[in-house]
Amino acid sequence: MNELAGKVAVITGGAAGLGEGLARRFAAEGALVMIGDVEKDCGAALAAELGDGASFLATDVSDPGQVGGLIAAAVERFGGLDIMVNNAGVSGTMHRRFLDDDLADFHHVMGVNVLGVMAGTRDAARYMSAHGGGSIINLTSIGGIQAGGGVMTYRASKAAVIQFTKSAAIELAHYEIRVNAIAPGNIRTAIVAKSASAEDRERIEQFEEGIRAQMRADRPLKREGTVDDVAEAALYFAGDRSRYVTGTVLPIDGGTVAGKVIVRKEKP
Repeated sequence: MNELAGKVAVITGGAAGLGEGLARRFAAEGALVMIGDVEKDCGAALAAELGDGASFLATDVSDPGQVGGLIAAAVERFGGLDIMVNNAGVSGTMHRRFLDDDLADFHHVMGVNVLGVMAGTRDAARYMSAHGGGSIINLTSIGGIQAGGGVMTYRASKAAVIQFTKSAAIELAHYEIRVNAIAPGNIRTAIVAKSASAEDRERIEQFEEGIRAQMRADRPLKREGTVDDVAEAALYFAGDRSRYVTGTVLPIDGGTVAGKVIVRKEKP
């Protein structure tokens, strides 16, 4: 406990899902947490629940000005910035096949998933570079590592985050700023459901369950991953245990990207 005592952390998309889990874990470890999210009610309620060591600011990360404002608010409210978690993300509209994709959500997905990460990294690094360094953690996905069908814009955005993270790590190492990425896989959150319209929700849920069933079959570790598993990885990157680690991408996926499961028949 108290691994992050006194450290200031900004978490985008921190009002629900993975971001909420990260905010709760960081606060439990003693961090002062600034939560940014478009979900105003959820974000404000979470900050109130976490107490005086947490604050919330409505933030759309696809607007770099709002990202900069979030970081400035954290510095003003808590006196500094040690950890930046670029977690906010959207999945985009799901289509039965790529040939049916009108790419209408391309700019929105790229704006949140890529531009938001780049702006958050840049603005956090501007502060950290003048104040002794820090840790930047970008949330990508195994969809950015492992090729596959469906949600093509989402996959492309998450692959972009990986390449950007490695490149930023090289450039920012001069300032003692570590930049790493976490790639969750098959962690249940509401990100897919949020992308569906009301009339499509049942179909999307059935489609998503089919995908998750296939992922379970492909996953070497058979237990389900949880938000807490991702939070544990983020805690590692945020704290001093990873002080010599930068430019890495850590899959939290039960071994999925390591390779296909080999099915062996038991001898009679």
